[in-house]
Amino acid sequence: MTRTTGLPSGSRLRRGAAALLAGLALVALTACAAIPTTGPVQRGSKVQDDTQSGLDYRPDGPVKGSDQETILQDFIRAATGPQDNYAIAREFLSDGFAQKWNPRQSVTIRQSGGGITRTTERRLSYTLTASATVDAAGEYTQAVRPTSSTLTFQFTKQSGQWRISYAPDGIILNPANFESVFQAHALYFYDPTYKYLVPDERWFLARSSTSTRIASALLAGPSDWLKGAVVSAFPEGTQLSLNAVTVDNGSAQVDLTSDALKASTLEKVRMREQLTSSLSTVASISSVSITVEGTGLSVPDSSGTSAERDPDVDPRPLVYGDRGVGNATASSLSALPSIGDKIAALAPTSFEVSTSGSEAAVGNRDGVFGVRSGSAAPLRLDARTGLVAPSIDDQGFVWSGQASDPRSITAFGAGGDTHTVASTLPPGQLVSFEVSRDSARALALIETDSGAALYVMAIIRDAQKAPTSFGTPIRVQAATGDPVDATWASDLEVATLGETSTGSSVTTSTIGGQSETLSRPSGDGTDIVGGSAGALLLRVSDGRVLSESGGGWDDTGVTAKVLGTQR
Repeated sequence: MTRTTGLPSGSRLRRGAAALLAGLALVALTACAAIPTTGPVQRGSKVQDDTQSGLDYRPDGPVKGSDQETILQDFIRAATGPQDNYAIAREFLSDGFAQKWNPRQSVTIRQSGGGITRTTERRLSYTLTASATVDAAGEYTQAVRPTSSTLTFQFTKQSGQWRISYAPDGIILNPANFESVFQAHALYFYDPTYKYLVPDERWFLARSSTSTRIASALLAGPSDWLKGAVVSAFPEGTQLSLNAVTVDNGSAQVDLTSDALKASTLEKVRMREQLTSSLSTVASISSVSITVEGTGLSVPDSSGTSAERDPDVDPRPLVYGDRGVGNATASSLSALPSIGDKIAALAPTSFEVSTSGSEAAVGNRDGVFGVRSGSAAPLRLDARTGLVAPSIDDQGFVWSGQASDPRSITAFGAGGDTHTVASTLPPGQLVSFEVSRDSARALALIETDSGAALYVMAIIRDAQKAPTSFGTPIRVQAATGDPVDATWASDLEVATLGETSTGSSVTTSTIGGQSETLSRPSGDGTDIVGGSAGALLLRVSDGRVLSESGGGWDDTGVTAKVLGTQR
């Protein structure tokens, strides 16, 4: 089901959850997997793996006289114990191979127990179905569809006991063990205007050294899919020094190499802001200071330069109805000033209002319009047929695309100037498109021959902040059934609405994390939008607006012809 501007509709969804992302597809695995516990740019001393929180698994070592199958099964179970660089797991390996094996290469999260098959006298294969993987940089990729892979293990006799002489790098965990051993942490970078902090979700072992790993990964830069859309305040070449990160009484001291001295005063403020935001998920840290090779770095107060993180919106639904355009409760409507009447006069089928409330992108049966405050009349920007609901970014660009071609997405400037945006989105029917509130990323829901596909991609801009292309799209989990709508729920979470034979289906997914299917609403959903503080708003076919809370859907008492999106 494609939502076009010729059909009454709204747009997007809730914001304020935790962590998700995934890849275009989970490629066949040729090795096991595990997460990084040392950052690629760290020059400091060896990181200790003392337990910080969560369950502290203490797996057993090899049992004398065990056959190859038992050794393999126990070796895989031993991956729950990262203490002393997986010392227990290495006991299952031969002396010549024990130090060659790299458990931190990746993590494979298996969907169910694996099967063991003998291929030769000294070789076993292990077949599993992966639900997700985490690479050496801590990037989580959820399998859109279960992916089967077969791993090979070789054995040798050592002092009369079977030991593994070859194993793929990485570890294998079941979902419960993974969530106990690893924790999600968002790294924060800036959008090119430095107005917003943009999250990049990663997964690290739950150890006392987590703060060092977060800082190291932050200095190494954003994930590949985000490159070109976000920036960092740290001067090029900056790394952790020998002292790395130390935490004392809730205060984290981050020691950097001398490259950090190249930073301007404003850059120093932003460096601290990036570190503070990125380390905020570590429970033991309440403040951050910076040193350079042991010497304190003077960083002034932010003086009003702080960037926004996951900005909030009016908690009341933004609607178009018989009473006009504005934020509504069951008994009243606060009309949208400056542009509300202009939007209503267009008889919108969809609309999205800018952060300032002075601009809007409006779709109706005649195309897509840009609406601005003041005396200027609405400007028709896109007269193509079969357009999906438009979006507007923080730079004032209105985004529009045709349902028939996901690569038809075009950005229009305030004066109507056209900016073709290069894209590698796959073919299919474009159902919905929405720019994130930080204007650094976009979300596209596509109906393909194999079903609904949801993609997140970075927005690449030129020096004048005009969009030029999308980065490599990454695929995240979509709701089951025919795709209806998608939205940004928060800066890290997206949500999709699908239609099945038994009613509407809503799924939330964390970019760089996991997905969750919510309870079914009462009624057939037509539009879903991101509300305030994690609330999801859903319009159903009879016009009622529902709010998701605590796993259920509550009737807000508001009815609407169109549910609008607030940026």
